[in-house]
Amino acid sequence: MGIDRRTFLKRLGVGVAGIAPGSLLSPGKVQAKEAAPGGTKEFMGVLVDTTRCVGCRSCEMACADSHGLPVPDIGDTAALEKVRPTSETQWTVVNRFNTAKGDVYAKKQCMHCNQPGCVSACLVKAMEKRKDGPVTWDANCMGCRFCMISCPFDIPKFEYDSAVPKIQKCSLCWERLQKGEKPACVEACPGEALTFGTRRELIVEGNRRIYGEQGKYIPHIYGEHEVGGTGYLYLSAVPFDQIGLRTDLGATPYPEFSKGFLYSVPIVLLLWPAFLIGVNTLTGRKNDVRRAQGGQQ
Repeated sequence: MGIDRRTFLKRLGVGVAGIAPGSLLSPGKVQAKEAAPGGTKEFMGVLVDTTRCVGCRSCEMACADSHGLPVPDIGDTAALEKVRPTSETQWTVVNRFNTAKGDVYAKKQCMHCNQPGCVSACLVKAMEKRKDGPVTWDANCMGCRFCMISCPFDIPKFEYDSAVPKIQKCSLCWERLQKGEKPACVEACPGEALTFGTRRELIVEGNRRIYGEQGKYIPHIYGEHEVGGTGYLYLSAVPFDQIGLRTDLGATPYPEFSKGFLYSVPIVLLLWPAFLIGVNTLTGRKNDVRRAQGGQQ
């Protein structure tokens, strides 16, 4: 796409009042496709083409507006001076990286893993992998924060300063998907750097771009195989570690590493209270016996 950050800001203005469609594969209303056989829904996802991102941060503003979060000042260029993580009030951020091929902008958010470590680690199933792909959080959370330490991408964030804390992270706009709408960030992207569709479609599209424009992209779709596959997929003209993505994760889903332990956790949770009650009962009986013996002397 023949557009750079300066040209974009000049044409649209910093306010980004007008928003262009952000999906090449999806119409305005999206229906999750049925996978054959079995009739189960396919995982939906987003293809991030970092060669098309101009760092306008429209996705940040749209995400905040859609979820009632503090709306960032996207005209503040100082925000791009350092690499920012996501937070409990910013579910997606755009970072600028100085690479071998100049400045590259890359969006960061929950990756929506096919087999999420956070979901497997959640003792009360507050984290859930939805049938059509999003990884969501529910209020039955017990606050153990195992999801935070089990995520290889450092995404779930805890509201430490809240009286009723929640885990906050991107939900792939689960509520919008239920209404047949695209994620807010995709809808807001003016340069079509974000494409929404099924993972199968996105992988096909990613390969079409890689092999249709020889030499433009690294010949790999990040997220196709990493940690068993992710809902967010990335294309890049430079090595992925130069744009803040981990390249040491391998293809094994994270739940596989802790399967034995995680299977034993529910048993421990069931037996531990009974054990404590038993200890308390025995202690009480011993105290009763001692008091009775003391009264007989």
